[in-house]
Amino acid sequence: MKNTRHLPFSFLLFWLSQSVSQLGSAMTSFALTIWAYQQTGSATAVSLMAFCTYLPWVAVGLFCGGFIDSHHKRFIMLWSDGLAALCSLAVALLWATGTLQIQHIYLVNAVIGLMNAFQSPAQTVAIGILVPADARTRASGMSSLAGNLTAVAAPMAAAALLALGGLGLVIAVDLLTFLAAFLPLWLLISVPEQPQPQRTASPLAGCRQGLTFLRRDRKLLTVVLTMALINFFSRLTYENILSPMILARSGGSAQVLGQVTAVIGIGGIIGGLAVSLDRRQHDCMRMIYLPAVCSFLCGDLLMAVGRGPLLWCLAGLAASLPVPVINAGSQALWYQRVPLAMQGRVFAVRGAIQWCTIPVAILSGGLLADRVLEPFMAGSSAPAHWLQALVGRGPGSGMAVLFLCTGLLGGLSCLLFYRLSTIKKSH
Repeated sequence: MKNTRHLPFSFLLFWLSQSVSQLGSAMTSFALTIWAYQQTGSATAVSLMAFCTYLPWVAVGLFCGGFIDSHHKRFIMLWSDGLAALCSLAVALLWATGTLQIQHIYLVNAVIGLMNAFQSPAQTVAIGILVPADARTRASGMSSLAGNLTAVAAPMAAAALLALGGLGLVIAVDLLTFLAAFLPLWLLISVPEQPQPQRTASPLAGCRQGLTFLRRDRKLLTVVLTMALINFFSRLTYENILSPMILARSGGSAQVLGQVTAVIGIGGIIGGLAVSLDRRQHDCMRMIYLPAVCSFLCGDLLMAVGRGPLLWCLAGLAASLPVPVINAGSQALWYQRVPLAMQGRVFAVRGAIQWCTIPVAILSGGLLADRVLEPFMAGSSAPAHWLQALVGRGPGSGMAVLFLCTGLLGGLSCLLFYRLSTIKKSH
């Protein structure tokens, strides 16, 4: 196999500075989650924080692609990051004056979600410009690596800063990490643009052009629908009810929960490293679908039937290790098939479609667990007895059934999509 070229310094600087900023943002998010739960005692109130972030992201993301294609990507990222930093500063001032309320966080998260609708596709296009075509899979692996390192480090760092100086100190560090990303992007990193950017007539025109491109490329349409399904299942379980399930089934042990979440992060780190260091070229569809099948069938099912920390940790490893491979395969495929002049519009529509399932999952996961599956598993019906033989009894067994459902449905759906794509390719 042909070796890829080295990643350019401009991308490495961009990746490192953005990763530092991502860590700061994740620390603030974790600290605000703790603050919100302490103030309200409501898991629903905490879930609404994520909901308020994703809803404007999805709603606006459909229509901002034309703007991204016709404007400089670097300036879009600078403005988006700058406004997000102002939101963090506003939260710090409200907290310092004793007037911070949960409604303020909802509003701030909505503004951040709005900024993400512009920043995320602009960053994706910029990476495609900075990185040679044969190294983009590695670049995606590095992005996954940074994300998983952040997932492991942010809670620990935020907890330490909260103990030292409270929420204000966490946000102060977040603002410093913002500068660590903003200044290099402003002063040192150049993102080449087309000589005469094509301007679309309206946001609706950009949205229509992005959707038309997807409808004509059935492979990309299949992939984006698959990613929307994967996002739905993962938010329904791992990013929604995993924590309450582990706590319920471990007697409320925060130590066990910490072990499982740490292993999930480590699995993502290992997967990200593997993709980053692999210089071979791979079939993108295999990279997307086969690891997804393994993640669902091995990770979710093992998490469902597991009765102790060892199996839960193995399940978390099996579920998280393939994720960077999936993301790298998907990103490489989109770069291959979408012309640079269309990437802003297509990537914006892609993001809106594949993220639109997340708010639904956030709201429905807890409701399904608390109001449907937990009461059902506490009953004495024949199906409940059959499921109890698989996942066990007692508190948390209903949430385990939800993992069972996502494992089977997710794994079989990805296998079916992959099978259909190979049949179509052979003809």
